[in-house]
Amino acid sequence: MSESQADDPDNFSRRVPDGDDRRRLVCDTCGFIQYENPRIVVGVVAGWEDRILLCRRAIPPRTGFWTLPAGYLELGESPEAGAVREAWEEARAALEIDQLLAVYSITRISQVQLIYRARLSHARVEPGPESLEVGLFRFDEIPYQDIAFPSVLWALKDYRETLDQRGFPPRVEPAQRPPPAVPPAESDRQ
Repeated sequence: MSESQADDPDNFSRRVPDGDDRRRLVCDTCGFIQYENPRIVVGVVAGWEDRILLCRRAIPPRTGFWTLPAGYLELGESPEAGAVREAWEEARAALEIDQLLAVYSITRISQVQLIYRARLSHARVEPGPESLEVGLFRFDEIPYQDIAFPSVLWALKDYRETLDQRGFPPRVEPAQRPPPAVPPAESDRQ
């Protein structure tokens, strides 16, 4: 396929290619199949003493809401390196990955999220270009009502449940895990 054909969306139609079982974008000129695959998101729940690092988003979606340092894995990058890079880009956080905390499959937006448990090297953090502000929060200080995405709540809950564990198997979640009914900090009080 020539570069001009690949750049021309009019050359593509959505159909089931021979030997396949689902509709794909196929070049009408040369038969090239453009596979559309899930995106891999990498991130961390990074702790410092009894606090968790959160970032207030400066970019869409969910601008102004709190999240974990996370983002898309780059080509040629290991998931661990991507998670470290995202923490630096969003919070200027230096950290060490402990282990994989969880894998979340979010099929409605075609994402697979790999979330790691990490330790901050020091408490000095500051907003990167994708964050309005960053902060270190105790579990009872986390602004649960202003969390950007359900997967952030899942990761905070999974982190809290594994705080004192080493070498635990990562949580691998079904495709449509619902958000926790109550924030993790309040669930211990019931």
